[in-house]
Amino acid sequence: MSHARLFNLSREELREKVLDPWLARRTFELAESEWDPRESSLKILEGRHLDNPDLAFGQGWSNAERSAEDVTARELTSAPPPKAPDAFVVEADTPEAAVAEMVDGRGARPLAWVEAADRIDGRDPSIAAVILVVKREP
Repeated sequence: MSHARLFNLSREELREKVLDPWLARRTFELAESEWDPRESSLKILEGRHLDNPDLAFGQGWSNAERSAEDVTARELTSAPPPKAPDAFVVEADTPEAAVAEMVDGRGARPLAWVEAADRIDGRDPSIAAVILVVKREP
C-alpha cells in the first residue's frame, strides 16, 4: 500500500493540492505519485506545526497522529464545491439535428470518444461544459 504524507500545509494549499481534486473525483499528483480518489483513502489531521526534529527519521506521521485531531470529515463537508465543468443533458427527437443546431457556425469538429473522455476525466481547464444529447424515448 502506498502513502503520501504532507505536513504543515496552509488551508489554501490543502484545498488546492488535495481537497479540490478529491471532491471533483479527479486524479491528482501528490508526493511524486498519482492518486485517484475512487481508489484511495484520505485522512486530514489538524494540529501544531511540526518542526524538522518532529519529522526526522520517518516519525512525522506518528508525531502528527499523537498531537493532532482528525478533521477529515469536517474539511470535506466544509470545502467549497469543486470548480468542475457543468454538464447538460439535452433530450431531442433527433439528436443529430439538436447537435447540428447547437454547433452551427461555431467551428465544431468531430472528436473521438477516447479523446473526449481523456479531456473530461483530466478536467481539461479549457472545457467550460459537457453536453450530452440523447434521443427521447417514444
